Amino acid sequence: MSELLDKLCQYRRLEREEWQILLASPRDLDQKALFDRAAQERRTWFGDEIYVRGLIECSNICKNNCLYCGIRRDNRQVSRYRLDRDTILACCEKGYAGGVRTFVLQGGEDPGMTPDWVAETVAAIKRRWPDCAVTLSLGEFDRAIYQLWFDAGADRYLLRHETADAAHYGKLHPPELTLAHRLDCLHTLKDIGYQVGAGFMVGSPGQTADTLAEDFCFLQTFQPHMVGLGPFIPQKDTPFAQEPAGTLEDTLILLALVRLTLPKVLLPATTALGTIHPKGRELGILAGANVVMPNLSPPSTRDKYTLYDNKLSTGAEAAEHLAGLRKRLATIGCTVAVHRGDAPNDHT
Repeated sequence: MSELLDKLCQYRRLEREEWQILLASPRDLDQKALFDRAAQERRTWFGDEIYVRGLIECSNICKNNCLYCGIRRDNRQVSRYRLDRDTILACCEKGYAGGVRTFVLQGGEDPGMTPDWVAETVAAIKRRWPDCAVTLSLGEFDRAIYQLWFDAGADRYLLRHETADAAHYGKLHPPELTLAHRLDCLHTLKDIGYQVGAGFMVGSPGQTADTLAEDFCFLQTFQPHMVGLGPFIPQKDTPFAQEPAGTLEDTLILLALVRLTLPKVLLPATTALGTIHPKGRELGILAGANVVMPNLSPPSTRDKYTLYDNKLSTGAEAAEHLAGLRKRLATIGCTVAVHRGDAPNDHT
């Protein structure tokens, strides 16, 4: 195992069969050595600055029916909402005052958020805060729509691939959603010029060492600018309500392995990680993560964006939450970066 890890650090890639061996028993790795290596890699490229992305959950309306997601179309228990543009700009205002220089507009695939409306919202943010980046995470669309949003000023796009194994993808999604289309969207986004984020859930139903090997082979080939990696957490009103959650240990190990595979990648310590452990985000940073995503959404809507159960939410206003985040990061020797925090140009 240590030889495979040494090879990964030297070449930044392994063969599929080597990934299968490594991921069949990842807990056999010397975890302290693994995390120390990953944290040192983070410091090499980013120092002790942690990039902050202000998350604004625009809408919990979604036309899709993904089996793991609490805002899936068929969940009748969700109180649906859609933020208007003025509310989104007010969220940005509060975040900017606290030092946030990237705003992430995330939502379900909501037909009511028309492409033109999204473009106009992006343009309004960029006009008011030209020193900020805008990240979109709104799902699968055709090239013309992605181009429209890029031309309006969007800088980054998050579209987690969820799994790079087609059969596994089919177990997590309805038949009308395919891995081939998801990957096509990712390649289109990169071709247009976005900084692109992929990623997957740790411990999703049906995940195996073989499916994880496919994920790492995809990541080392695609070379995303960002990787969103967090534990699967079941949601009580979905078909996966009774499935076991992904573990803290496995998530931290895979975060570290992503950092060693893609040393310059933007790697969040996710809200899901903070949900399953009170110091999950700090532990994620110590395992190689370098991004946190505090929630700037209105407190009144946060408990309605129920992707999974018991989602971490302080209920605090943005400024108060950001002040607390600074203190927490200081305890592990890290500081909050007050700038856009782009991926290095030569991340490949």
